[in-house]
Amino acid sequence: MVSPYKVEVVQGNFVSKEQKDALQVGMSRAQVQEILGSPLITSAFHADRWDYVFTIRRQGAEPQQRKLIVFFQGDQFSKAEGDALMAEQDFVASLSTGRNLGKVPVLELPANQLPTPAPSSPASSAGTPSSNAGAPSRVYPPLEPPAR
Repeated sequence: MVSPYKVEVVQGNFVSKEQKDALQVGMSRAQVQEILGSPLITSAFHADRWDYVFTIRRQGAEPQQRKLIVFFQGDQFSKAEGDALMAEQDFVASLSTGRNLGKVPVLELPANQLPTPAPSSPASSAGTPSSNAGAPSRVYPPLEPPAR
């Protein structure tokens, strides 16, 4: 039976266990943002809290949702709490759809299909310097109108 295709929906920031482990008490907000990225949710009512939420919905798989809440005291990181986070390698492995895509083609251009260099102009081969050496052979009109 044929089923309709369902689009994969990814929202938020994936935060790995390694990223959370890199956080240290006393770090500035800028340092935390450099490690974790921009938070998905910041609130004017909770200025000392950043929420990182990650959801992924894929066809044929259970939806995943992970949350990490980062707390600050003033401008310094104080603690992080939330769901158990996956290691980066485990997350990448979980993305495998199980489909066999077959042999991956070699992305290399054979020597017989390489473009041949354009022949040099007679002026440059005669030893006289050309004012537009290395310039393309086509001349295009200017993009902007001439100044009046």
